[in-house]
Amino acid sequence: MIFWVIVVVVAVYFVVTYNSLVSIKSNVEKAWANIDVLLKQRNDELPKLIDTCKAYMTHEAQTLEKVIQARMGIDAARQMHDVAGLSKAESALSSSLGGLFAVAESYPDLKADQTFINLQQRITGLENQIADRREFYNDSVNNNNVRIKQFPDVIVAGLFNFERAEMLKFSRAELEDVDVSARFKS
Repeated sequence: MIFWVIVVVVAVYFVVTYNSLVSIKSNVEKAWANIDVLLKQRNDELPKLIDTCKAYMTHEAQTLEKVIQARMGIDAARQMHDVAGLSKAESALSSSLGGLFAVAESYPDLKADQTFINLQQRITGLENQIADRREFYNDSVNNNNVRIKQFPDVIVAGLFNFERAEMLKFSRAELEDVDVSARFKS
Protein backbone atom coordinates (compact mmCIF):
# COMPACT_ATOMS: atom_id res chain seq x y z
CA MET A 1 0.00 0.00 0.00
CA ILE A 2 2.76 2.50 0.93
CA PHE A 3 4.54 1.61 -2.30
CA TRP A 4 1.49 2.63 -4.37
CA VAL A 5 1.08 5.87 -2.43
CA ILE A 6 4.72 6.72 -3.17
CA VAL A 7 4.25 5.86 -6.86
CA VAL A 8 1.14 8.04 -7.07
CA VAL A 9 2.87 10.96 -5.30
CA VAL A 10 5.89 10.71 -7.64
CA ALA A 11 3.61 10.47 -10.70
CA VAL A 12 1.57 13.48 -9.58
CA TYR A 13 4.79 15.40 -8.93
CA PHE A 14 6.08 14.62 -12.45
CA VAL A 15 2.79 15.65 -14.05
CA VAL A 16 2.54 18.90 -12.08
CA THR A 17 6.19 19.76 -12.72
CA TYR A 18 5.93 18.92 -16.42
CA ASN A 19 2.81 21.07 -16.83
CA SER A 20 4.45 23.92 -14.96
CA LEU A 21 7.54 23.76 -17.20
CA VAL A 22 5.33 23.68 -20.31
CA SER A 23 3.52 26.78 -19.07
CA ILE A 24 6.80 28.61 -18.45
CA LYS A 25 8.11 27.63 -21.89
CA SER A 26 4.87 28.87 -23.45
CA ASN A 27 5.30 32.21 -21.66
CA VAL A 28 8.72 32.60 -23.28
CA GLU A 29 7.19 31.87 -26.70
CA LYS A 30 4.32 34.27 -26.04
CA ALA A 31 6.73 37.00 -24.95
CA TRP A 32 8.74 36.51 -28.15
CA ALA A 33 5.54 36.64 -30.22
CA ASN A 34 4.58 39.94 -28.53
CA ILE A 35 7.96 41.42 -29.46
CA ASP A 36 7.58 40.03 -32.96
CA VAL A 37 4.22 41.77 -33.44
CA LEU A 38 5.62 45.14 -32.36
CA LEU A 39 8.75 44.74 -34.50
CA LYS A 40 6.54 43.97 -37.48
CA GLN A 41 4.42 47.07 -36.82
CA ARG A 42 7.51 49.25 -36.52
CA ASN A 43 8.97 47.63 -39.62
CA ASP A 44 5.80 48.55 -41.51
CA GLU A 45 5.92 52.17 -40.27
CA LEU A 46 9.58 52.85 -41.06
CA PRO A 47 9.20 52.95 -44.88
CA LYS A 48 6.49 55.59 -44.47
CA LEU A 49 8.80 57.67 -42.29
CA ILE A 50 11.66 57.26 -44.75
CA ASP A 51 9.47 58.23 -47.71
CA THR A 52 8.24 61.30 -45.86
CA CYS A 53 11.82 62.30 -45.06
CA LYS A 54 13.06 61.65 -48.61
CA ALA A 55 10.86 64.41 -49.93
CA TYR A 56 12.70 66.92 -47.75
CA MET A 57 16.15 65.42 -47.27
CA THR A 58 17.47 64.88 -50.76
CA HIS A 59 21.12 65.18 -49.75
CA GLU A 60 20.88 63.07 -46.57
CA ALA A 61 20.84 59.72 -48.38
CA GLN A 62 23.45 58.19 -46.06
CA THR A 63 21.29 58.79 -42.98
CA LEU A 64 18.25 57.29 -44.66
CA GLU A 65 20.29 54.33 -45.94
CA LYS A 66 21.41 53.48 -42.39
CA VAL A 67 17.79 53.31 -41.26
CA ILE A 68 16.88 51.11 -44.24
CA GLN A 69 19.81 48.73 -43.60
CA ALA A 70 19.00 48.48 -39.89
CA ARG A 71 15.35 47.80 -40.69
CA MET A 72 16.34 44.96 -43.02
CA GLY A 73 18.64 43.52 -40.34
CA ILE A 74 15.84 43.50 -37.78
CA ASP A 75 13.44 41.89 -40.20
CA ALA A 76 15.94 39.12 -41.02
CA ALA A 77 16.71 38.46 -37.34
CA ARG A 78 13.01 38.52 -36.45
CA GLN A 79 12.10 36.00 -39.12
CA MET A 80 14.91 33.66 -38.07
CA HIS A 81 14.17 34.07 -34.33
CA ASP A 82 17.84 35.09 -33.94
CA VAL A 83 17.90 36.67 -30.48
CA ALA A 84 21.57 37.74 -30.65
CA GLY A 85 21.16 39.12 -34.18
CA LEU A 86 18.04 40.98 -33.13
CA SER A 87 19.87 42.70 -30.29
CA LYS A 88 22.62 43.84 -32.66
CA ALA A 89 20.14 45.02 -35.31
CA GLU A 90 18.06 46.84 -32.67
CA SER A 91 21.18 48.73 -31.61
CA ALA A 92 21.89 49.74 -35.22
CA LEU A 93 18.30 50.89 -35.76
CA SER A 94 18.21 52.87 -32.54
CA SER A 95 21.39 54.67 -33.53
CA SER A 96 20.25 55.35 -37.10
CA LEU A 97 16.79 56.56 -36.01
CA GLY A 98 18.43 58.93 -33.54
CA GLY A 99 20.55 60.26 -36.40
CA LEU A 100 17.50 60.61 -38.63
CA PHE A 101 15.52 62.53 -36.02
CA ALA A 102 18.55 64.74 -35.31
CA VAL A 103 19.06 65.53 -39.00
CA ALA A 104 15.33 66.25 -39.29
CA GLU A 105 15.89 69.16 -36.91
CA SER A 106 17.68 70.92 -39.80
CA TYR A 107 14.53 70.81 -41.92
CA PRO A 108 11.83 73.09 -40.49
CA ASP A 109 9.32 72.08 -43.16
CA LEU A 110 9.85 68.41 -42.34
CA LYS A 111 9.56 69.00 -38.58
CA ALA A 112 6.26 70.79 -39.21
CA ASP A 113 4.91 68.10 -41.57
CA GLN A 114 1.98 66.38 -39.82
CA THR A 115 2.73 63.02 -41.44
CA PHE A 116 6.31 63.16 -40.15
CA ILE A 117 5.15 64.17 -36.67
CA ASN A 118 2.58 61.36 -36.55
CA LEU A 119 5.06 58.76 -37.79
CA GLN A 120 7.74 59.95 -35.38
CA GLN A 121 5.29 59.69 -32.47
CA ARG A 122 4.07 56.26 -33.65
CA ILE A 123 7.60 54.89 -33.93
CA THR A 124 8.60 56.36 -30.57
CA GLY A 125 5.52 54.73 -29.01
CA LEU A 126 6.41 51.40 -30.61
CA GLU A 127 9.98 51.73 -29.32
CA ASN A 128 8.64 52.15 -25.77
CA GLN A 129 6.34 49.15 -26.15
CA ILE A 130 9.20 47.05 -27.54
CA ALA A 131 11.35 47.99 -24.53
CA ASP A 132 8.53 46.87 -22.20
CA ARG A 133 8.10 43.60 -24.10
CA ARG A 134 11.86 42.96 -24.06
CA GLU A 135 11.77 43.24 -20.28
CA PHE A 136 8.83 40.81 -20.07
CA TYR A 137 10.60 38.42 -22.46
CA ASN A 138 13.78 38.47 -20.39
CA ASP A 139 11.77 37.87 -17.20
CA SER A 140 10.09 34.89 -18.86
CA VAL A 141 13.43 33.54 -20.11
CA ASN A 142 14.97 33.95 -16.66
CA ASN A 143 12.06 32.12 -15.05
CA ASN A 144 12.40 29.31 -17.61
CA ASN A 145 16.17 29.02 -17.20
CA VAL A 146 16.03 28.99 -13.40
CA ARG A 147 13.27 26.39 -13.24
CA ILE A 148 14.96 23.93 -15.60
CA LYS A 149 18.13 24.09 -13.46
CA GLN A 150 16.52 23.79 -10.03
CA PHE A 151 16.41 20.47 -8.27
CA PRO A 152 14.22 18.42 -8.54
CA ASP A 153 12.71 20.14 -11.62
CA VAL A 154 15.99 19.53 -13.46
CA ILE A 155 15.08 15.82 -13.56
CA VAL A 156 11.79 16.43 -15.37
CA ALA A 157 13.38 19.10 -17.58
CA GLY A 158 16.15 16.69 -18.56
CA LEU A 159 13.78 13.80 -19.26
CA PHE A 160 11.63 15.93 -21.56
CA ASN A 161 14.43 18.00 -23.15
CA PHE A 162 13.38 21.40 -21.88
CA GLU A 163 16.02 23.80 -23.15
CA ARG A 164 17.49 27.00 -21.91
CA ALA A 165 16.31 30.14 -23.74
CA GLU A 166 18.50 33.07 -24.75
CA MET A 167 17.89 36.51 -23.28
CA LEU A 168 17.76 39.66 -25.35
CA LYS A 169 20.86 41.59 -24.39
CA PHE A 170 21.80 45.19 -24.95
CA SER A 171 24.96 46.01 -26.83
CA ARG A 172 27.55 48.28 -25.27
CA ALA A 173 26.47 51.06 -27.64
CA GLU A 174 22.90 50.91 -26.34
CA LEU A 175 24.09 51.24 -22.75
CA GLU A 176 26.26 54.31 -23.37
CA ASP A 177 25.03 57.88 -22.99
CA VAL A 178 23.93 59.46 -26.24
CA ASP A 179 25.97 62.47 -27.36
CA VAL A 180 23.16 64.57 -28.78
CA SER A 181 25.46 67.34 -29.96
CA ALA A 182 27.40 64.89 -32.15
CA ARG A 183 24.16 63.82 -33.82
CA PHE A 184 23.49 67.40 -34.94
CA LYS A 185 26.90 67.65 -36.58
CA SER A 186 26.42 64.65 -38.87
